[in-house]
Amino acid sequence: QVQLVESGGGLVQAGDSLRLSCAASTQMLSGAVMAWFRQVPGKEREFVSAINWSSGGTTYADSVKGRFAISRNSARNTLSLQANSLKPEDTAVYYCAATYSALPLALIYSRSAYPYWGQGTQVTVSS
Repeated sequence: QVQLVESGGGLVQAGDSLRLSCAASTQMLSGAVMAWFRQVPGKEREFVSAINWSSGGTTYADSVKGRFAISRNSARNTLSLQANSLKPEDTAVYYCAATYSALPLALIYSRSAYPYWGQGTQVTVSS
């Protein structure tokens, strides 16, 4: 079982950048998928981005495409999310998630496909 710990959240102004990190307690195996989701109070947790740990293939929500970039460091077992040109609507708690199962594209966006979650890190973007 893997434990995930996020860091890097904070309060920024619109147009600023943040880099979120997620440290995994164990080595991520070939075929694993790691992802970022976000949630605001009163709304469902929504998909942001995912990466195939072995191939490096990435997927993004339309709302962040072109502004956010997901990456992984296999040697350090860390996942990152570079968030640029931040908007007030990006304000949320950001969660790191992982699964050791290979996922079809249709399931990559589904939070129920990820059994492992971090505790979340708050990102607040002021206008």
